[in-house]
Amino acid sequence: MDIGIVGGGINGLCCAWQLQMRGHSVRLYERNRLLAETSSRSSKLLHGGLRYLENLEFRLVREALRERDGWLARVPGLTRPLRLLLPIYRGGRRSRWLIRAGLFLYDSLAGRSALPAASWRTARQIAQADPELRREGLVGGYAFSDGQMDDRALGLWVAGQAQAAGAVLQEHCEVRRVDRNGRIDFAGGTSVRHERLINVCGPWAERLLEQSGIGSPYRLDLVRGSHLVIDRPCPQAYVLEVPSEPRIVFVLPWQGRTLVGTTEIRQSLDDPVVCDPSERDYLLTAIGHYLPTAGDARRVSEVFAGVRPLLYSASNPAQTTREYAVHRDGALISVFGGKWTTAPALARRVSDHIH
Repeated sequence: MDIGIVGGGINGLCCAWQLQMRGHSVRLYERNRLLAETSSRSSKLLHGGLRYLENLEFRLVREALRERDGWLARVPGLTRPLRLLLPIYRGGRRSRWLIRAGLFLYDSLAGRSALPAASWRTARQIAQADPELRREGLVGGYAFSDGQMDDRALGLWVAGQAQAAGAVLQEHCEVRRVDRNGRIDFAGGTSVRHERLINVCGPWAERLLEQSGIGSPYRLDLVRGSHLVIDRPCPQAYVLEVPSEPRIVFVLPWQGRTLVGTTEIRQSLDDPVVCDPSERDYLLTAIGHYLPTAGDARRVSEVFAGVRPLLYSASNPAQTTREYAVHRDGALISVFGGKWTTAPALARRVSDHIH
């Protein structure tokens, strides 16, 4: 079957690879460069989403954990297992028993994973591993497993797999309109028709339907996530509670430096996607509470932000579901939402909607 795909992020590329491998003829259109937007501005994690368990998203976490292990096994040169530590302090919002129960469920949902299960670390063991971590009130902590990757490099690997299978990937090819019969109108005035057409534009999926005069069955909640790269080594990856808030932030080793993120700020497609100074201060204050030298603004060497297309489901973006949806309308299939880690699973679901 002749299939067109609009969107060259990780979900579009995984769809192109999956569909081409299933014997279809695939052509992908990207208005910019491949992976130029959200897909290369992530937290660099391959993870199940431990905090999504608080929103009872068990199906998604299970799927993400299986896909995490799939990425680690399939592309070991561009991914690696990562052991994170979740320290527990007296007076914290989440008790030791709650975290223990959550991590037990996390490991159970992962099934027969090759990664080690969560384990307890005493306050003394934690301090010996990272003397800079704040000791006052430290009870201990849990170490648990996830994965880390270079999002752009891994995405380009997927693009290479799709091309090797025979898919055609066209960059700098802006799509203005689509229709339910598989037609695409390009910015240059030309058009083409495919037997099936997949709208997987991430944050722009709903906008493309609006431009095309097609009603959207889902509303996207566009949420900006900002990150800082700090010029200091990171001997231990952490998940840290933001003081006086239920949110958490990641502190991760990244190319010999420390990556910190993320924020959750609602974003308009018409505004620049940049880290606001208030977000920078927020992240520095949060990590400075635990790691004083990491909170020094003078050591920030890089800042980046991306927009996550979430399914609108809550007034607070931190509580918005991370699930995704696939909707078919005639020959047009639209994808709403989607995490980096679960891109292969999303592609398989899209493939099931083709026939």
